[in-house]
Amino acid sequence: MSDRPYTLLSCSVSLDGYLGDHKPRLALSNEADFDRVDQVRATCDAIMVGAVTVRTDNPRLLIRSPARREQRTAQGLASSPMKITVTNRVDLDACSNFFTTGDVEKLVYTSTARVPDARARLGPVATIVDGGRDVRMRRLSEDLADRGVGRLMVEGGGVVHTQFLADDLVDELQLVVAPFFVGDSSAPRFVTDGRFPWNADRRATLAEVRQIGDVVLLRYALSPRFQDE
Repeated sequence: MSDRPYTLLSCSVSLDGYLGDHKPRLALSNEADFDRVDQVRATCDAIMVGAVTVRTDNPRLLIRSPARREQRTAQGLASSPMKITVTNRVDLDACSNFFTTGDVEKLVYTSTARVPDARARLGPVATIVDGGRDVRMRRLSEDLADRGVGRLMVEGGGVVHTQFLADDLVDELQLVVAPFFVGDSSAPRFVTDGRFPWNADRRATLAEVRQIGDVVLLRYALSPRFQDE
């Protein structure tokens, strides 16, 4: 097994590069693309989001299609992928959709110092993982590989995107661009400040461009492990 899962980063952005505005769950995509994302989720062993996404969007992170759930079950898999989040403040609601929906394993990574608090708050609804003094995405990825995760889908938010990309841990980027602007510099962006492996001297490889209704999907190959499916 590889020392880390094949990692696919998936998100939707506005024309000016925002993940949304300050309203929960601003719809940047459309139904056809939501179904595409559902299909991609069905191929993964785990889905990861940051704590801000859990608090703000209250996502279920489950496969929507009954047929896809049944297909996974027929293959001996859980009906939806494992759910993962990472938190420093441990200010997550144990009653949120992340924890209460889906008969799948939920992992919460946090720093060593916050493990006791995390277990007290979230221990009944999730597995708490000691991520070390500071949770680093490479160490987290290696731990997921040890747990049998071969394919990881990262769905945000901006801080998590930045950490994975800056540490060169992403094999594939699936970026959907919505046909409108947010126009608010205080809104959450696709990434925050960072030193990224892809820059003017090392351009990312564009593997696919696909129109899906009124949005466009850009697929980038970010490592030699890219899987052109």
